[in-house]
Amino acid sequence: MNISSPEDHWSEPFKRVVVLGESTVEGGGWIPARADRYADVLVALINRVQAEPVEYSNCGIGASVISPKSPGYEASRKPSAIERYKTDVIAARPDLFILAYGLNDMRAGMDLPVFIEEMERIIRDVQRACRPLIVLVSVYHMTGYDRYPPFDRGSAEATIRYNQAIHRLAQRTGCLYADVYSAEGRADWVVHPDGVHANVVGNLLIAHKIFEVLANNCSGLSAAVLGNDGGAQRD
Repeated sequence: MNISSPEDHWSEPFKRVVVLGESTVEGGGWIPARADRYADVLVALINRVQAEPVEYSNCGIGASVISPKSPGYEASRKPSAIERYKTDVIAARPDLFILAYGLNDMRAGMDLPVFIEEMERIIRDVQRACRPLIVLVSVYHMTGYDRYPPFDRGSAEATIRYNQAIHRLAQRTGCLYADVYSAEGRADWVVHPDGVHANVVGNLLIAHKIFEVLANNCSGLSAAVLGNDGGAQRD
């Protein structure tokens, strides 16, 4: 039985990371400190193994949706991903781009093919402009599907459909996919009492899942470690 090694998607250390997302990326009262945001935890993990720290831009905005086509856009009153990816992402020219959208659009009942069309537009434009490694993050586990209208139209079943579609989009566009929904194990105790946001434990699970995906697919993340191991004295 032949078991092949995974494809190496990035052979150099990362230099600049941009995370574009919603409130779970931005952070808020569901975690004690900004350092507990999963994006910050992820960057700390990357910096722990690389010789040089990365530049990091947290571009999370609470209540943001993918585009004005989302049913939640009017209630959001925040810039959507479509309206800001050129300034927040392309202008920064990252070599690692984490795209984490879908939670609010799923909760607002956005038509799934339209959501995927808008997300693919962002991906294709970013790929043409600066060619970073892109990781698509699944919709997170939550519990309060019936709260906060008009963001009360989602369900666990809709979450699964969204995540399956995001996974297929990642495969079609050459992106990596981080299934943080499965990493959270559908455990309600990793969700804050507000029913929407991951708590500290949930943020740790999300960060470590994304790091796992990067570590399994990007040899550059291990370059410094391998160099140090190679120079270590052996008994």
